[in-house]
Amino acid sequence: MTFTEQAYKIFEQSVADYHIDDDVDSASRQPYAPGTIEHTLYAKNRIDAVQWHLEDIIRDPEIDPVAALALKRRIDASNQERTDMVEEIDSWFRDKFSSVRASDEATINTESPAWAIDRLSILALKIYHMAAEIARDDASPEHRSRCQAKLDILEQQRVDLTQAIDSLLDDIAAGKKYMKVYRQMKMYNDEDTNPVLYAKK
Repeated sequence: MTFTEQAYKIFEQSVADYHIDDDVDSASRQPYAPGTIEHTLYAKNRIDAVQWHLEDIIRDPEIDPVAALALKRRIDASNQERTDMVEEIDSWFRDKFSSVRASDEATINTESPAWAIDRLSILALKIYHMAAEIARDDASPEHRSRCQAKLDILEQQRVDLTQAIDSLLDDIAAGKKYMKVYRQMKMYNDEDTNPVLYAKK
């Protein structure tokens, strides 16, 4: 089993575990030991799963504006946590490949391994929820048919993305590609770079 196939299985497990309670405030069922990459991958998808449902809740047209603002702040914090976790995964990859000497012809990829893994984590959620739409008892045949067509595309995307990530990791291991870890340097959460925040100091 490749690294990416293993990661996707962990994402599927995390998504399924979230839906046991199906509650954004429920405790994580983290089954992996702290300090392992499996623990980080599971925690990463857990963040994604909770945020997926927060995004659903905030779109309720009858939501109380005060509650919506609190949810928006929670989503912002979740986004920052998600970014931090992706960077942690990239640091793990950097350590893993630290002894590899890149060839003189090596090139850099358009995105780092962890940001590609991030897309795979989100894809696991899309596939789960699209399948749930197909299984809805109250859904029309037309709705199910449309969702099945979308699910077929998502499943193909999973195959393609898995292969692409594994190919990237193979190329890094062989010195054909090299990676850099760029911090996102988001400005809106920083009191020193968000003009609305630093104007109030």
